[in-house]
Amino acid sequence: MDPKTRKLGGSLKVPFVQDLTKENPSSVPTRYIRPDNDQYPTISNGGSFHQIPVVDMQNLFSSAEEVSDLELQKLHSACKEWGFFQLINHGVSSSLVEKLKSEVQDFFNLPMAEKSKYGQEPGDVEGYGQAFVKSEEQKLDWADMLYIITQPEDLRKPHLFPKLPLPLRYIYLTNHAQHTQNGEFKSSVISLVL
Repeated sequence: MDPKTRKLGGSLKVPFVQDLTKENPSSVPTRYIRPDNDQYPTISNGGSFHQIPVVDMQNLFSSAEEVSDLELQKLHSACKEWGFFQLINHGVSSSLVEKLKSEVQDFFNLPMAEKSKYGQEPGDVEGYGQAFVKSEEQKLDWADMLYIITQPEDLRKPHLFPKLPLPLRYIYLTNHAQHTQNGEFKSSVISLVL
């Protein structure tokens, strides 16, 4: 599939949050303020709270059908009810995870002019910015993100992946190499928010 024609959806262009903060606004723009009934739950020391769903990758690929079916149900529920989950037993070394965190932090510390070279193109969600912005009235998160598909190679965007800073590209490829040795991953979507 030609990466230039493949689209995961579109996104309207909005200002980078980092640029908005440089303007030293006296208050957060209303587009980033959610109504009280749309607030995320808060966790207090005395109250109860929900645990983030945990999915065990080894169980997902277990040869025991009962085990894999149960884990698949947990994955389905986590995606449906929460929209995210913690993945454990994924085979990525902790040193690689720490190196990825460090390189991502370095990317987000780049000057705005440098990061904007990786900006989303019109009608696409991949790149630096905010993904899945569908309307001018939509409430937005107070964060910029970098969203990139890295594997398989034929799905990479030529204006993004090959131009990433070399250390960050190397970490992505090392992560992919660790997984393909075991035949565990065939594709990879990287979404990073800071």
